[in-house]
Amino acid sequence: MEEFEIPEAIREHREIPKKSGLPLPLLAVGVVLLGIIGFIFVRIFLPASQPTPTVVDAPTAEPLPQTKPKPKPKPTPAPNKEQGNLLGHLPYDVASESALVPVMANSSLKMRPAAASKFRAMQAAAKADGVSLTLISAFRDLKTQEQLFFGVKEQRIQDATKRAEVSAPPGYSEHHTGYAIDLGDGNAPATNLEKDFAKTAAFGWLQQNALKYSFEMSFPPDNIQGVSYEPWHWRFVGDRDSLETFYKVRN
Repeated sequence: MEEFEIPEAIREHREIPKKSGLPLPLLAVGVVLLGIIGFIFVRIFLPASQPTPTVVDAPTAEPLPQTKPKPKPKPTPAPNKEQGNLLGHLPYDVASESALVPVMANSSLKMRPAAASKFRAMQAAAKADGVSLTLISAFRDLKTQEQLFFGVKEQRIQDATKRAEVSAPPGYSEHHTGYAIDLGDGNAPATNLEKDFAKTAAFGWLQQNALKYSFEMSFPPDNIQGVSYEPWHWRFVGDRDSLETFYKVRN
């Protein structure tokens, strides 16, 4: 049988084209290997990328105060009992009328309630012992103290220093407080407001019993304020207010 020769043009058309390059499976494996190598390269040789932080406008903070070094503590000075005095007398506030009561029902003399109560009890106890304890003076306002200091000073032709030995300037009298009193002996009225009062039975009784009722002598002999000895002048120190009034250190 004769073989027919296929024309060249048709032969070229019917030839199956040959595939070039690597087979598909090998190509896929290569891509995977390249990806792995690239991942390893990035992890080893390149720094890990950090997310860019979001900038938030923070409120402006006030500058902190600069702390100064603490100064070394100064030693506390010893109390000075002469601070704030005038001619040996210390300043006192004047008690208000509403803070006072009559010492006796028929008396114009007034005191603080606690002091008045204790005085009445003390006077009754003295009477029971046969002693006549009389009340000469109690609370004084500024006007009364002005007359006693300046008026008597002029009458006796005294200088201020001499007058201050026996009477406080206005604003500096213990009588302003409503706690101070002047006492006498009803059986020896001539000794009232005199040093001879110290020779009376009333004074002797006070020395023995006054502290039982929270009364003490304000100006004993050689007192620290330099005021003349006044055996007739006593003050109540039986509660917190009276104690602070007479003993609290004045600045």
